[in-house]
Amino acid sequence: MDTITENGGDLQRQVEEIEALSSIYGEEWCVIDEASRVFCIKISDDISEPKCSVCLQVILPEDYPSSSPPIYQINAAWLRGPDRITLSNSLEELYLENPGESILYLWVEKIREFLVDRSQNANTVDGLEPRHAKMTEEQDDDWDEGEIPDYGILRLSSEQAHLFSISSAGTSDSDEELPRD
Repeated sequence: MDTITENGGDLQRQVEEIEALSSIYGEEWCVIDEASRVFCIKISDDISEPKCSVCLQVILPEDYPSSSPPIYQINAAWLRGPDRITLSNSLEELYLENPGESILYLWVEKIREFLVDRSQNANTVDGLEPRHAKMTEEQDDDWDEGEIPDYGILRLSSEQAHLFSISSAGTSDSDEELPRD
């Protein structure tokens, strides 16, 4: 299959996926820039009484879903450190488990599951809802400066997105494996 036909197929699959997501999520789904394929969805732990929510912003590269993942950013002031890394890793694992597939729905539901689990754990552990939880001075002192992750690594530029691409033949230009952190 040549690149033009493949990209046309990708574009058609993107259009179908966006229409489906818009239909499923309604007002939660937002088109930021249709021409550049930039979209956003607000995801909450509970539709009727949300306690915890995030905004997932995605950019769909021309070769998504056949060979590139969506470029994404998760926006939530309360989402930090290990929780942010855990969530990001689970989205990337979903992509790697479903090569060539449309995965935005899976990502949204994985994030919702994460929020529900976090909300339930926060309520059972300390009785506080995540958006109202405050870090005490004592808890703040438990963080060593060396433990605070560099959030810059969580943002993918279009040049970095190729690191996550999987060729349709399952081969790469190099036999070198990337480290899994």
